[in-house]
Amino acid sequence: MPRSRHPSAPPPGRVDAIVVGASAGGVDALSLLLPTLPGDFRPALLVVVHLPRDRHSLLVDVFAPRCALPVHEAADKQPIQPGSLYFAPPDYHLLVDRDAHGPTLALSQDAPVHFSRPSIDVLFESAADVYGERLGGVLLTGANADGAQGLQAVRRRGGVTLVQTPDTARVATMPAAALAAGPVDFVLPLEQMPAVFRAWGDGGAI
Repeated sequence: MPRSRHPSAPPPGRVDAIVVGASAGGVDALSLLLPTLPGDFRPALLVVVHLPRDRHSLLVDVFAPRCALPVHEAADKQPIQPGSLYFAPPDYHLLVDRDAHGPTLALSQDAPVHFSRPSIDVLFESAADVYGERLGGVLLTGANADGAQGLQAVRRRGGVTLVQTPDTARVATMPAAALAAGPVDFVLPLEQMPAVFRAWGDGGAI
């Protein structure tokens, strides 16, 4: 069931970026979610999936043919374009930074967080600092607690938070940890998430 949105959350249509984190079972979950987004979807999407650090990522190859949005593997100092989808590369933390022209991507090889690099917490916390109330944070299936504190950082800065219902996740540990860490705005199964994404982007009712 949806949780009530907190008073400082942005109204629909004011989200400029959405950060998404997933681990075990995440590729299947994203395969049900990302292809539903239309080609005119406005927010940028920044995604961390826990990957083996010593292997080339196939996420762009998997999702580019299936998504209406442009799909990229994130590169250091790359400007963040509206309506584009960026995946964190293996063995690098993905962060959001800002230069004189607007938000940019940054890559780091700082120590793993929750044994993970890329870390969901690192992305969420840095994006919250840059986007504030114009950010949506989404946490999906996974086998550790990465992302729970980052999601709370999104909420503290006025962003909107969404967690997959634990009993619908392939692995419930990650969404359950997010709910244990503090309040979130929406707790939904995957099939109900596209409507929330589209409302965040186009101003429709949730």
